Amino acid sequence: MLIQAFPCGPFDTNAYVVACEATQQAAIVDPAPGSFQVLVDYLQTHKLTPQKILLTHSHWDHIADTSLFKHHFGIPVLIHPLDIPNLERPGSDHLPCWISYEGVKPDGLLEDKDLVSVGQLIFEVIHTPGHTPGGICLYCHKEGILLAGDTLFRGSIGNLSFPTSQPDQMWPSLDRLAQLPKETKFYPGHGPSSTIGREDWLPRARQIFEN
Repeated sequence: MLIQAFPCGPFDTNAYVVACEATQQAAIVDPAPGSFQVLVDYLQTHKLTPQKILLTHSHWDHIADTSLFKHHFGIPVLIHPLDIPNLERPGSDHLPCWISYEGVKPDGLLEDKDLVSVGQLIFEVIHTPGHTPGGICLYCHKEGILLAGDTLFRGSIGNLSFPTSQPDQMWPSLDRLAQLPKETKFYPGHGPSSTIGREDWLPRARQIFEN
């Protein structure tokens, strides 16, 4: 597996290219504002062919360049159904946003326990509501890799004070992630990667972060 993060936009949101080295097929994950050209350049340099766009959730700092990639490559956009409204109608989640971007109609869904292929790589969808209703993580069992979106960060969790956040649902979501093998390396929506084992506070997340 090839995985590369590109911190972009005003919040240094991690846009990712995830690729199967055996097939040179790739997925674009969370195309943040300002990520389009840098990811296109990377794909061309490494001779990778993007096959799909995977969205861990629909906050604008994770989806703003989605339409640019969809129009340029003609590839499908996939998201959990509960986060479709804000993808199609930017701003419907009532988050402050000072940039303009085009809404996108999704081409497919990412529902809990679905399997998503990227070349020969297989990712399982883990629905992790809390930060948003349709937040997901993508887990590659074989490689021991988790794309965590804004559910889990190194030393922290996704903000639960936003208009569509669901704090009570975050704790079961984090409990699911805590059950993954300790050596699982996760790549978050912001900041550096870590491992499940390193985040040994996970079983106590509610005690730590609940207001």
